[in-house]
Amino acid sequence: MDTFYILGIRSSDRISQSGVVQQILTEYGCNIRTRLGLHHVSENVCSINGLILLELCGDMAVCEELASKLSAVNGLEVQKMIFQK
Repeated sequence: MDTFYILGIRSSDRISQSGVVQQILTEYGCNIRTRLGLHHVSENVCSINGLILLELCGDMAVCEELASKLSAVNGLEVQKMIFQK
């Protein structure tokens, strides 16, 4: 693959958004090569903010469709990184 398509998804309220985000990610599961979720956790606090990094594969139009659906979710910020050889 000559193109690396990375999505960064920042959630402002991961508790209330997790259901719809998971539903969208499951719908596009065959296009997600790598998924990494990050949020601050300590003994006393579990942050409501979160970050998900996705490495996507497959048809670029499908990857754009996934990014568009995620961007439509209220409170999510979606950023793209596309590296081409």
